[in-house]
Amino acid sequence: MVAVRSASAILCGTLVGTLSLGALAAAADDARYRHWSHYGGDPGNTHFSALSQINRDNVTQLVPAWRYDSAGGKALPASSELQFNPIVVDGVLYGRNPLYNVFALDAASGEVIWTYNPPLTHAGMSNMRGVTYWPGEGERAPRLLFTTGHFLFALDAASGKLLEDFGDAGKVDLREGLGRDPELVSINAPSPGALFGNLIIMGSAVTETAGAAPGDVRAYDVVSGKLTWTFHTIPHPGEVGYDTWPKDAWKTMGGANAWAGMSLDQERGVVYVPTGSPAPDFDGSERAGANLFGNSIIALDAHTGKRLWHYQAVHHDLWDRDLSSAPTLVDVTRDGRREQWLAQASKQGVLYLLDRDSGEPVFPIEEVAVPPSAVPGEQAFPSQPMVTLPEPFTRQTMSPEDLSDINPAAHAHAKKLWDEAESFAYLRPPGLEPSVLFPGFYGGANWGGGAFDPHTNTYYINAMEVPNLVQMEAVEVQRGSQLGMGQFLFRQHCSGCHGINLEGFYPYAPALTDVAERLQPRDAQRIITEGKGRMMPFGHLNRHDRDAMVEYIFAHSRGEVVPEDDSAEKETRYVFAGYRDFVDERYYPAVKPPWGTLTAIDLTTGKRRWQIPLGEYEDLTKEGIPATGTRNYGGPVVTAGGLLIIAASSDAKLRIFDKESGELLWQYTLPAAGYATPATYTVNGRQFLVIACTGGKLGTPTGDTYLAFALPE
Repeated sequence: MVAVRSASAILCGTLVGTLSLGALAAAADDARYRHWSHYGGDPGNTHFSALSQINRDNVTQLVPAWRYDSAGGKALPASSELQFNPIVVDGVLYGRNPLYNVFALDAASGEVIWTYNPPLTHAGMSNMRGVTYWPGEGERAPRLLFTTGHFLFALDAASGKLLEDFGDAGKVDLREGLGRDPELVSINAPSPGALFGNLIIMGSAVTETAGAAPGDVRAYDVVSGKLTWTFHTIPHPGEVGYDTWPKDAWKTMGGANAWAGMSLDQERGVVYVPTGSPAPDFDGSERAGANLFGNSIIALDAHTGKRLWHYQAVHHDLWDRDLSSAPTLVDVTRDGRREQWLAQASKQGVLYLLDRDSGEPVFPIEEVAVPPSAVPGEQAFPSQPMVTLPEPFTRQTMSPEDLSDINPAAHAHAKKLWDEAESFAYLRPPGLEPSVLFPGFYGGANWGGGAFDPHTNTYYINAMEVPNLVQMEAVEVQRGSQLGMGQFLFRQHCSGCHGINLEGFYPYAPALTDVAERLQPRDAQRIITEGKGRMMPFGHLNRHDRDAMVEYIFAHSRGEVVPEDDSAEKETRYVFAGYRDFVDERYYPAVKPPWGTLTAIDLTTGKRRWQIPLGEYEDLTKEGIPATGTRNYGGPVVTAGGLLIIAASSDAKLRIFDKESGELLWQYTLPAAGYATPATYTVNGRQFLVIACTGGKLGTPTGDTYLAFALPE
């Protein structure tokens, strides 16, 4: 496989200078790309706009058109995030703020039309990325559907009023109908549902530890809120894939959930669903088998939920390799024929190209042998799919030659980490010693997904090239000891984020070493039950387990240890040791740049056209180091005006590139980082570009601003 190593623009080819037959066909379809009424621009998540008023000849004239500070001056939660891609329908922009309020704005002026403040049933909410607009039918007025906590709500799109005839007094409880006690289910839905006729098709986010809810895909009637169909991603007896799990997995196992969004082919009536890993992450000892339909792309009949085909990208996932974005539905012209595929970006830094009708790979995907697990009881799958084309958009291997060289101290620190870890191997299962995972836990690509230009058959994707260290740890469980059981439960459910020794993992989760000084045990109980910030609620834990865990956390924070009891029954279990970054002493990635990239890929050949670093660290620039790229979250937008538009980087810049060459044409410093996908639309003949720039992730400052740009009037 081809490794990408350059940190400067890599021109891998040139765009075709004349329109092909497929480009002409695409141009005829441009009407469907002139609006931004769906998450990702259109039901197929192409992130493409046929608008061209703003183009490569005048983009330098862009000016702020309006600004909306969506929290209205209210205090924001610490490290609050908003990864929202707004939609625009009939001159009205629909969005959310970091306080979970939903709002409607005049899309030309940014003036508020209405706001709605949903009841917050839990403090722990996921990052909302979008809403779903239903255009109405007959006498039924248009509706806006969205989630808050574990509820799906419906509002009148014109007034923002809750529609009491939907579900139970305006909302549907997503905990119900999963075959588990709803009071013990922790679930939300960060990505908006896919709309098909009068159905809204929903995925979900669940906890990633033992006891997680199953990742069923469900369709609800947009008028009544009634459940219409369910697809079990952990198959029940008699269903395809049942034999890829232990026989009772459907009763107790969780995950394999579609948290990243879905894409819809309206003409075919097919919804394409990407799923994440089975729970718990990293530990598959109790789920022997390939674990369908985890880490899969599933084509479902949108009318009924019937499976049409599936493709599993990772068997028996032990690396948290969720398919982390909605697939892009692409209409490509190859050899004079128009073909319809889907493009699924991945955390592995590769792109799966599949035929939309059959699920067959467009280019060969080989099944390759991978190392076995060294963890007792783990049955790692013996092989994994390896994409041959398209070319990967991140490096796929790592060696000592790839260690950071930004300065001698960074290199020395990186070498120390490398020497302490097992040698790199493609998809080496986590073992009892640390090993390097590259790309790391967060990608490769993440939830922002890619953009596709139907005029040029070009796919654009932003990605990260940041390694992590992965490791399992043996834990001796003392049965009958409240403190000993609390230690095991903490390490099973919490130490992945908060650290084995409560040290936390900057900037993702806080340390708990001082928890006894700043919280009461009842406060910790509430946080575990309800969640807080990025932390999901752990409602599936019973009161006894929560008591044991809190007792252990507080004892450990006071420096107390679990006393050894020679008479207690003991059992050795293996748990994930935590989300450790492979970084230097200043927290820069300990691998040679680029650390964040933007890549253009010709889908007809599978070859890269170009690649550039995305973002820069000001301190390193001042030291004379060329732009390295940064960690990035959010997605790009490509337009018929020749532009590629993206924020996403941690340096709080909105950038616009020439889509043909990757040349930077314009940039603007935002009030906070824009960890979101932009949207572009027209009102009264004027084209706008808007971005939610609220920061909060990666330790960057928080904000609440939506900022729109346009050419001067």
